[in-house]
Amino acid sequence: MITKEMVIGQVLREYPQTAEAFIALGMHCLGCPSATMESVEGAALTHGKDPDQLVEELNNIIGQ
Repeated sequence: MITKEMVIGQVLREYPQTAEAFIALGMHCLGCPSATMESVEGAALTHGKDPDQLVEELNNIIGQ
């Protein structure tokens, strides 16, 4: 299960199928340093998306 507090890099390592959702959000540099330090919540807020909605989308992708 993915949470808002998880770091994007961790999410991508554990659930690589979520990459498309991050790219659709506007995060095209998934391998850059920001992805290894930024939380899912932080990324959502930076890109103008509701963190809860993003977490829901990510968990739908992984089937949880």
